[in-house]
Amino acid sequence: MSPQTPTLKSVQKLFKPKKRKKKKTHKIGLPPGALVYTGEKELEDATINLITYDEDEISEELIQLSQLEQKLKEKKKVLWIDIVGLHDVALLEKIGALFNIHKLTLEDILNVHQRPKMEAFNEYIFAAVKMIQCPNPESPITDEQISFILKDGILLTFQEKEGDVFEFVRSRLIDPNRAIRQRKADYLLYALLDAVIDNYFIVMENVGERIENLESQAMTSPGTETLNALYLQRREMMDLRRSVYPLREVIGSFDKYADDKISPETRPFIRDLYENTIQVIETMEVFRDMSSGVLDLYMNSLSNRMNNIMKVLTVISTIFIPLSFVAGVYGMNFDNMPELHWKYGYFYVVGGMGLAIVGMLIFFRKKDWI
Repeated sequence: MSPQTPTLKSVQKLFKPKKRKKKKTHKIGLPPGALVYTGEKELEDATINLITYDEDEISEELIQLSQLEQKLKEKKKVLWIDIVGLHDVALLEKIGALFNIHKLTLEDILNVHQRPKMEAFNEYIFAAVKMIQCPNPESPITDEQISFILKDGILLTFQEKEGDVFEFVRSRLIDPNRAIRQRKADYLLYALLDAVIDNYFIVMENVGERIENLESQAMTSPGTETLNALYLQRREMMDLRRSVYPLREVIGSFDKYADDKISPETRPFIRDLYENTIQVIETMEVFRDMSSGVLDLYMNSLSNRMNNIMKVLTVISTIFIPLSFVAGVYGMNFDNMPELHWKYGYFYVVGGMGLAIVGMLIFFRKKDWI
């Protein structure tokens, strides 16, 4: 086994049962548009990272909300405003007022457990997708909702916590020779969505390697730990499907509902992104079927082992049946049993039992039963 191949012990550690997220019920009874954060607070302070760029220069800085309005007046060709930390509802409400974002959109941003979606308003496009990460086959899959708002050359992104998959996009922005520097904010939106979907392929590759390892374990050493890992893997694939499957609808909605807000130069890239999304979904479905197949393989392997055990026990029982018969016959308390008075009767009986054992073993061997 290579050093990179996950061991059963590492898989068991990976799939150690985790606490289920509590369902958020505190929104029940509130009116539509009520701003309630449904995630778990992990950051002390929310941050606003502003990236401003055009063909000639680029700048990146952490700013306060009070500075944002002034920065908007000085804007160049494209502004990327990245807000990290959704627990600060008051900050989100002020940003919504500054950019004239609908209350229902802000509600969707704060509801981090919702289904991925895309909506086109008169002034902006809103999209929410799941960003999933799994750096290696031994790491659990983590997901986070990323929300996008595209409006008048400005792209706002909303993240629940620090850490994302946009580093390659940021490195491309730094390079003045890259085409992204010459394009508009809608292309930046495409680039970020493309980074999210490209990372899905990495996750799928790691999931596939993990399933292959579980398949090997199910074949060679099926046990309770392997069964637990298989059930948890299957449950993880179901959670992954809920994150991946709506992507086709989200990406397809750009051509259907937001073609007037996406430039003609960017539309071919969106269509290519749609094809990548279909490929991700197909790969996920294959791995989902593989997870169910591995579970069936485990049950078959376990049944095969049980059959082998029962075969051995049956052979042993069959060998002892004639021996038990002979011992039972000569164990009867009759006076007129001539064999009881033979000088070599005991040796004849024991020898006959031995010959019976050897004969049955030879017969079983010829029948390939042992």
